[in-house]
Amino acid sequence: MLFEPRSGRLAAWGNALLAGLVSPDEAAMSIVGEDAVHRVEGLPGESGPVGLTLALGRLRALGVSGLRVALPAPGHPLGLSGPPEFNARALEAEEAVVAVGAAVGLVPEVAEAGPAGDVHVSVTWHCLPVREAPPADVPSLGEAERELAEALREATVVLTRLDVAGSGPVADAALSAYRARAEAGREALAPGYPPRAVRVLALAQRVDLMVSLAYESGHGGAVAASEMAARTEALRPVERVARRALVAAYNSAVEAREQH
Repeated sequence: MLFEPRSGRLAAWGNALLAGLVSPDEAAMSIVGEDAVHRVEGLPGESGPVGLTLALGRLRALGVSGLRVALPAPGHPLGLSGPPEFNARALEAEEAVVAVGAAVGLVPEVAEAGPAGDVHVSVTWHCLPVREAPPADVPSLGEAERELAEALREATVVLTRLDVAGSGPVADAALSAYRARAEAGREALAPGYPPRAVRVLALAQRVDLMVSLAYESGHGGAVAASEMAARTEALRPVERVARRALVAAYNSAVEAREQH
């Protein structure tokens, strides 16, 4: 799973723009991040791909009042509402953004070019029809926070027992990068999000990092087939909880506005 999904950046800063809290240029720059360029293809009324600033304006004109994140996985259509064609594209990309107020959604297609160390990343967001219905399996922030705390405790116990809780140079580098990012005070969410959402997102990212390190660290001490299976079995529900929490955090701005 992606540590910071592009769909999360698009939804967070798109919501801030729709709420009038940031300028179009600031939103577009924050969504692009370290990528080279983002464009949107298939927008109603547009004959070809357009830039993010124009695309966000077009979405507002279509009646979009908010953006939700979907992070589906096989057997878990998290945040999706259909139709099957959109769900399939989102599942292939492992992420999507679903508009509130207009029956459209956005699925990213990522292209990389250039030599190692100088990779040029471009993203094309495909705008597709979606079904206007409640998203699948998205918890409240409170539910997500409780699930995460329990998942973190369980994952730590199981992964430590299997000696794959994250050790070696890959794990050390990832942990160092995570700490540096936290110490630098990098803005986790765009303006307009409640403090609890920031807290849930940070905890979800921490749990997600543990899962990623466990997968990337090889077999660790879990050399027996039964132990390897136990590790996978332990990680699967933890990964699911982390994805649910990420979606809850990114979607909380929309949920808060709807409640009021």
